Amino acid sequence: MNERDRKQPDGNPSATEPPKPASDHSESRQEPAVVGAGTSTGEQSSAFVQAHRGSTKNAYRGATVKIKYKYSLAIRWMHWINFPLLALMIYSGLLIYWADSQYEGLNAHRVYRVGFGSWTLFRLFPTWFYNNLHLKFQLAKGLGYHFFFMWFFALNGAAYVLYTFFSGEWRELVPTRRSFREAIEVTLHDLRLSKQHPPLRKFNGAQQVAYTGVILMGAGSLLTGLATYKPTQLHVLTALLGGYEMARWFHFWLTMAYVGFFLVHVAQVIRAGWNNFRAMIIGYQILPGELGKDDKVPNEQNISAT
Repeated sequence: MNERDRKQPDGNPSATEPPKPASDHSESRQEPAVVGAGTSTGEQSSAFVQAHRGSTKNAYRGATVKIKYKYSLAIRWMHWINFPLLALMIYSGLLIYWADSQYEGLNAHRVYRVGFGSWTLFRLFPTWFYNNLHLKFQLAKGLGYHFFFMWFFALNGAAYVLYTFFSGEWRELVPTRRSFREAIEVTLHDLRLSKQHPPLRKFNGAQQVAYTGVILMGAGSLLTGLATYKPTQLHVLTALLGGYEMARWFHFWLTMAYVGFFLVHVAQVIRAGWNNFRAMIIGYQILPGELGKDDKVPNEQNISAT
């Protein structure tokens, strides 16, 4: 056996050759390091891991929401039932008032005007208003609708009051000593005249004053409506309200207050957004939440490993 055979045992020349470098194909699977000016590769890799870790943790936190129960089924039903009933009462009321306001008679200037004493600034609902809406000469139709739907309107309102009383929700609805001051602050905030945010409660001070006021307005509309509906049988009630014409005056301006409340209410609902409107449909409000003690988020080792 010569020297060449001793240097290459078993006929395997690779046993004594140095290992070959990795192929170009294996290098292409490695992600290239991006190094900025004045930054080493190690520092850049550490920064990438930290940024990836933070974005992953933020993604888990951003997916956390809280579902809050806000309106009961009874409240939602009575709210949506009241809306078409009130619209029908206002519509039929306009048909009734046309019978009086179409003539320049005694009652026309007493009820349907804005002024003081015998001086009139302007009259409400001129002739063109009824002509364009096709509301004229339908007195019998207006009386029939008004006297029929008023009982449903009264029953729905009474059911709402009784429910809030027996369920205890009146505690959140009735204004307190702080509600009127808070209502001014909320109004200034909504008008962008103040940066103080309204309190995060089911009903803030402005809502407490407004919703309680609407309930009282409903009671006033019922009483004044009965006084004008049966002025002889209910002459004591009519007299307490200042007579028939005064009862009509109260009844009419309470209706105007309803219209004003409705416009503001719709504007506030639009301003509050879909989440608040959806709560009056399904009863629940979806809010951004925080992780609880039993909630689990991947730890930093798992996040960095990804």
